[in-house]
Amino acid sequence: MRTTVGIVGAGPAGLLLARLLHGAGIDCVVLENRTRAYVEQRQRAGILEQGTADALRACGAGARMDAEGLVHHGIELRFDRRRHRVGFPELTGGRSVTVYAQTEVVKDLIALQLAEGPPLLFEARALAVEKPESDHPVVRFTHAGREQTLDCDYVVGCDGFHGIARAAVPDEIRRTYERTYPYSWLGILADVPPSCDELIYARGADGFALHSMRSPTVSRLYLQVPNGTDPADWSDERIWDELDRRFATDDGDWSLARGPITSKSVTPMRSHVTEPMRYGRVFLAGDAAHIVPPTGAKGLNLAVSDVRVLARAFAHHHRTGSDELLDSYSDLCLRRVWQATRFSYDMTTMLHSQPGESAFDTRVRLARLHRLAASAPAAAELAANYTGLPL
Repeated sequence: MRTTVGIVGAGPAGLLLARLLHGAGIDCVVLENRTRAYVEQRQRAGILEQGTADALRACGAGARMDAEGLVHHGIELRFDRRRHRVGFPELTGGRSVTVYAQTEVVKDLIALQLAEGPPLLFEARALAVEKPESDHPVVRFTHAGREQTLDCDYVVGCDGFHGIARAAVPDEIRRTYERTYPYSWLGILADVPPSCDELIYARGADGFALHSMRSPTVSRLYLQVPNGTDPADWSDERIWDELDRRFATDDGDWSLARGPITSKSVTPMRSHVTEPMRYGRVFLAGDAAHIVPPTGAKGLNLAVSDVRVLARAFAHHHRTGSDELLDSYSDLCLRRVWQATRFSYDMTTMLHSQPGESAFDTRVRLARLHRLAASAPAAAELAANYTGLPL
């Protein structure tokens, strides 16, 4: 099998890249290890930056998002049993975010890909990327019970942290930067309408809590818990009681609606960045190159910004024959990656209780929150990062 761009992974990054390349007249093939049903059911992020939503609309994948997504114009911070709203449009020149689950983004992109786009092979397990420095790198994979090869001009690894693409960058060249946080998130999905119109980020003496949503009838909530927590140890009643405590304020005019919990899971918190994001004719995008804690809602959005930059570079090469934008891909993306990593780190450390932290450290973290509540420039910096920095 032969193509110009071989894409490993059919998550939002790989699927959007395929869509953008198709629009630019560049042929590609997408290989996905899992079944279509599995890919369309993976629970992941749900906050789309302004630029991500605009990119989906521009490539023809925005109709259902616009019909069913929830546009949010701010977030609420809770600390010291008080509430403070950070509005986005007035601080960012009109930018907002959209709540639309990653599962739904993937469904929309898969439907377009199968109807109009280049080949998308499910249950195609990539084994290795070979000859990354040559003019024609090769992806070895198994599909339909036999081993095959995909001969490419370029390979893009959108296959996540545990994929095979990152291994194409030699150990002596690859640099890794990482941080593991001393807590995790216990997340639930509940069949109950959200108790809020916008996301609530709460910091209390017992730890962090987040109230999000997936739709007008489904709520998504999180609790800070110790690493190694087993979700089976948390009964539904215990979860709701703890959420009540962490969201509590002194004004008394808000209450948390309870409902049937349909899923529970624990997510470790970590940051990970791989440099460079290109080696030879192999490019890394999304979680194959970087992971951020979910506090800042950057993971999916960083993946989208990666492939937007890369698609633009491929289109430029296709039109002009110039490698200029391809050569600058890694440096350009890493500048944005590190800004998102910094923002995610700041949000995470500001809002979470740190095991064993001193009273001094606690007061410093609260001072940062009070600064956000009192300073328009500080709030504007948060809003600019949350809604998405310029590409």
